[in-house]
Amino acid sequence: MATPTTTGAPYDATPVATPAPFDPAAERGLLVVLPHPDDETFSSGGTMARCADAGVPVTYLCGTYGDMGRRMGRPAFANRESLRDIRERELTEACAVLGAEARMLGLRDKCVEFEDPVEIAERVRAVIEELDPSTVIAFYPGFAVHADHDALGLIAQLAVRSLPAGRRPRLLAVAVGDQEANRAALGEPDVLSDISGTVDRKIEALRAHRSQTEAMFVKWDEDIEDEQGKAFRDRLLGGEKFYLLDPHHVTDYERNRP
Repeated sequence: MATPTTTGAPYDATPVATPAPFDPAAERGLLVVLPHPDDETFSSGGTMARCADAGVPVTYLCGTYGDMGRRMGRPAFANRESLRDIRERELTEACAVLGAEARMLGLRDKCVEFEDPVEIAERVRAVIEELDPSTVIAFYPGFAVHADHDALGLIAQLAVRSLPAGRRPRLLAVAVGDQEANRAALGEPDVLSDISGTVDRKIEALRAHRSQTEAMFVKWDEDIEDEQGKAFRDRLLGGEKFYLLDPHHVTDYERNRP
């Protein structure tokens, strides 16, 4: 794959008044490219389940095993040595709930930013060429809070960018963190997925990621969340929102990368 260029079609950042609805019936296949087990469910689990219910092939290409995570269950049932196997098993269970196939890239957790993005993008491109999805979901580079999120978001963008124009899937980007700051920088999201019919499956998949979500569910089940936690739950279980990311758009994250 040639080194990606910094030129291309202009990027239209004009805010949309009303996000376009995500329509599973219009999809040929959905590929989700995110770095950790549980990222898929938190970001787009309801949308993945909607596609699976519509007969659309859904694949989660997970970047790492998440084995450097700090959460070990509540009470703790994992340790640093066992966490990789536990999280891989949890991911398999969650993807079964969502109707998705799970694949692993096998990158080192918390080190994705140190990988050669072009080299890893070639591997992601090979999966795109194999599966021929109509849509790829990834994190928005620079608006994803975690270094692994930003780095793999850029890698997914480079992979889509490198494809011939007629073979590129739509790239939907997830922005996380401070929602007001994200809207100020990016405008309103372009696409809204109504997950009211699959929210129970999303919750079930979140529970499957037991090592990471037990503490969260204790607060939910006992209704002891603070206002910030309640706002997060509302966002998590409401519609899933995405930005339409032009593969040729050079984000500040890409521009400022060493």
